[in-house]
Amino acid sequence: METRLLRSFVVLAEERHFGRAASRLHIAQPALSQQLNRLERETGARLLERSTRRVDLTEAGLLLQKRARGILAALDRTAADLGLLAAGRAGRVRLGFVGTATYDVLPRVAHRIRSELPDIELDLRGELLGPALLDAVRDGELDIAVARPAPSTPENLVIRPLRDEPLMAVLPADHPRAGDSRVRVSDLAGVPLVTHPAGHRSMMQPLALDTCHRAGFAPEIVEVGETGTLVVFVAAGLGFGLVPAPVRALRLDGVSYVPLAGDPVTVPLVLAHRPEPPPAVARVAAVISEIVD
Repeated sequence: METRLLRSFVVLAEERHFGRAASRLHIAQPALSQQLNRLERETGARLLERSTRRVDLTEAGLLLQKRARGILAALDRTAADLGLLAAGRAGRVRLGFVGTATYDVLPRVAHRIRSELPDIELDLRGELLGPALLDAVRDGELDIAVARPAPSTPENLVIRPLRDEPLMAVLPADHPRAGDSRVRVSDLAGVPLVTHPAGHRSMMQPLALDTCHRAGFAPEIVEVGETGTLVVFVAAGLGFGLVPAPVRALRLDGVSYVPLAGDPVTVPLVLAHRPEPPPAVARVAAVISEIVD
């Protein structure tokens, strides 16, 4: 049964008049009569009672009118949804964020997508380590990662640089340098360094340790898995941290964020996805690049 015949029948059922229905459909009245005859042959039921003055629906016609409206509405919704998918304006996108980007980039991305692309469903996952994020994209568990580059990047990923973020110190509020406009890293000697795990799982600890070594000391290390936990440990007086500047968005009583004196030490932030992503993934990746730029 052709949808064209169903659409013509629905209009005719609404108008109850061949002339008006034909005018709405932009076809000749004999052509509409032929379509109705064909539809009645295909269904095996008489759909209309016709007289010189009026057209009435039979019981079969009333049933077909109801069912046809539902079928056509579903087809129209499907066509619209497929159009949105093809245009990258609908679909499900799984996003993962490295810990520091969880507080800065994630909220802005979520707000922008929900405001401008409400038919895209976001699955947001924050407070993850960079290498794990990249592996998740490679393995198809995530569509996009906003992460730190790993010492070795998985193959077959598209990596886009987003920005370089300066490191800053996060200090307990009662630290002697907590109120300074800038702090030298050497002034933090003698206090434990609260940092992310070592090894291949994060680039932050090697960078923080190298910064301390170049300042002339090797700190005692307190390892934590998440950036939020790092800041909580600092607030508890368990040490200091060296974190990318956007972590300032994580406001917590008992800590002070202080820029580092001297030449800036920066850490890159990148966006990763698989090659030739679906339209919705490509559109969300473009939004992230715009936001972070």
